[in-house]
Amino acid sequence: MKTIEEINEKIKKGKAVVVTAEEMIDIVGEKGTKAAAEQVDVVTTGTFGPMCSSGMFLNLGHSKPRIKIGGGVCYLNDVPCYTGLAAVDVYLGATALPEEDPRNQVYPGGFKYGGAHVIEEFVGGKNIRLVATGYGTDCYPRRKIETYINKETVNEAYLYNPRNCYQNYNVAVNCNDRIIHTYMGLLKPNLGNANYCSAGQLSPLLKDPAYRTIGIGTRIFLAGGIGYVSSHGTQHNPAVMRTPEGMVRAPAGTLAVTGDAKQMSPSFLKGASFMGYGVTLFVGIGIPIPVLDEEMAYFTSRRDEELVTQIVDYGKDYPNRVPKSLGEVSYAQLKTGSLTLNGKEIPASPISSYSKALEIATTLKDWVLAGRFMLTVPVQPLPGVDAGLKMNTLEERTPEEM
Repeated sequence: MKTIEEINEKIKKGKAVVVTAEEMIDIVGEKGTKAAAEQVDVVTTGTFGPMCSSGMFLNLGHSKPRIKIGGGVCYLNDVPCYTGLAAVDVYLGATALPEEDPRNQVYPGGFKYGGAHVIEEFVGGKNIRLVATGYGTDCYPRRKIETYINKETVNEAYLYNPRNCYQNYNVAVNCNDRIIHTYMGLLKPNLGNANYCSAGQLSPLLKDPAYRTIGIGTRIFLAGGIGYVSSHGTQHNPAVMRTPEGMVRAPAGTLAVTGDAKQMSPSFLKGASFMGYGVTLFVGIGIPIPVLDEEMAYFTSRRDEELVTQIVDYGKDYPNRVPKSLGEVSYAQLKTGSLTLNGKEIPASPISSYSKALEIATTLKDWVLAGRFMLTVPVQPLPGVDAGLKMNTLEERTPEEM
C-alpha cells in the first residue's frame, strides 16, 4: 500500500515514477500487476470530447456609474447569458444560442455560433462584445452598457461544468429509414454507421471504475489549466451493468468540474456545431491516478479489448426512452473502424479525439514529473455502486400525483 501523501513526497523529490495509461498497459503486460504497483506511482489519463453541460461564470467588474445586470439582460457576442445572480455576475452556457439563430426551423439547422464559441474565443484572449441592460436602482442607476471585454479586463472567469468526463458512453446507431442528426453526430439510416465517444483505455473514470482516488477536491488538468472536481456530475449513475472485475459496461459516473478560465488554452477548449442538434463545447480533461496498490495497478492497465459499451438505437429507442441495447462492443473493435451487428458490418467513427486525449495525458505526466502538479486527497469520494442514487425522470404529473 502507498498513500497519496507518500507519492507527493516522491514527486517533490523528483523520484516519482509517472506514466500514461497507455504506458501502464505495457508495463503490467511485461511485469504483472504486483511489480507494476511497486514501480509506478502515478498513471495519467486524458479525454477530449463534446461535453454539452459546460459553461463559464464571469464577474464583469463595475461600470461608472454602476449597473445592475442581475435580473436584466446580457449578451456576449450576441449570445445571451444567464443574469439571475448578482449585479455583474453572469453565466454563459456552452449551448446558448443567439436569439436570431433559426434553430431547426430550417432543418437541419447549422448552429454556426453559440456560447461554446464565445468561451473558446474568450479563453484565446479575443475581445468579446458585451451589451447589457438593467432596470435601474438607487445604488445601480445605469440602465445600459455597450463595451468590449476580454480575459484581462474581467475580475474573474471560471469554467463550471455540471456534467463532464462521462465514464463510458453509448455507441449510437440509427435503425430508422432516414438520416437523423443527434448529439452523437449524423447517423445514416438502416444501421449505415456507428458513432462512439470515449478515449477508451485513456479515459479517466474507466481507469478508476470504483472511484477510489477521484472525488470532491481532486486536482485535474482542465482545458490546459488546473481545475478541480467539485462534485459528482449530474446524471452520475454508478449502479450500471459491470463486468465481474468491476468495469462498467454502460454510461455510468460523471464529474462536475471547475477551474480558472484565464489559465486555459483554446487548444483544449473548442466550440463546435452539430448540424441539426446545436452547439457544444469540446473539453480536455486529464486526471492523475495514484497507484496505491495492486488493484489500482490492475484497473489503470485495462486495455481497449477489455473495455466494453452498449450499442443503442438513436432513431427510435433513445428518443422514446426505451431502455434497450442492441449489443455490446469493445473499444478495441470500435477502433478498427467497424463493428458487426445483426450480421451486418457497420463503419464506426469516434466523435472524440484519442490523439488529443493522449496529448493531455502526456502533458499531465510532464507536469507531475516537473513538480508542477501535486496530487490531492479527495475531501469526499464520489457516490459508488451502493450509494442508492436514483435516476429520476421528468413525467407529466399533476400536484395530486406527486
